[in-house]
Amino acid sequence: MDNVFPFTFNKIEEYYAAAIELGYEVMTCFDYTQRKKNLPPLTIVNRVDIDFSMSKAERLCKIFNQIGIKATFFVRLHAPEYNLFSFENYRILKYIQKSGHEIGYHSEIIDQSAIWKESADDCLLRDIDILNRLIETNIQGIASHGGLTGLNNFDFWKNKKAKNFGVLYEAYEETGAFNLYKNSFYISDSQWTAWKCYDRGKLQVNDKRTPLEHFKNLHSKIYMLIHPDTYYDRHIYE
Repeated sequence: MDNVFPFTFNKIEEYYAAAIELGYEVMTCFDYTQRKKNLPPLTIVNRVDIDFSMSKAERLCKIFNQIGIKATFFVRLHAPEYNLFSFENYRILKYIQKSGHEIGYHSEIIDQSAIWKESADDCLLRDIDILNRLIETNIQGIASHGGLTGLNNFDFWKNKKAKNFGVLYEAYEETGAFNLYKNSFYISDSQWTAWKCYDRGKLQVNDKRTPLEHFKNLHSKIYMLIHPDTYYDRHIYE
């Protein structure tokens, strides 16, 4: 029963520390776009989607700071669960930014368009402008959020380009500056209680091995997606 609740902060710290020991260089999504033609032999592109909890995001940030790695933190602007303009959440956002991590936008523009009857293009441009003003710099990346509406926010990008909205990349794009998902080994905690992985965009059915087990296979290019909300000290309900 020792591993009945395996998604602890201590465990995720162990995984990243082990990756470094194995020789991986961990970088942000933006850094990947700048270095993709000259990557180190073992690369982890480190993405964090903040779905529900800024306080847990701060906890992850402190872990990354302690072991000396960077990540891209994608934040929502319309989450009922957190308000970036609140005193505490704005403090955390600036702490993450000042720690040298990349801030990106976790977008819900199809949801917004359907709920508000507004143009998705206008919603996106407005949100980018708001986030740019909030962090006092221009974001470079967007990652589509999967919410509760049943709509797919990534559908917006089927006939759109990130550069047309003043940003460098979308995190699942298959062309352009990023184009990583189908050109890497992708690991995600998005099932909450189990890991899943894709090899160049193909789901590895029933492969629930931990990141450490995948790191030991020495994949040359790993795209790692985690969510702060998944982790805890003792159990998920604490």
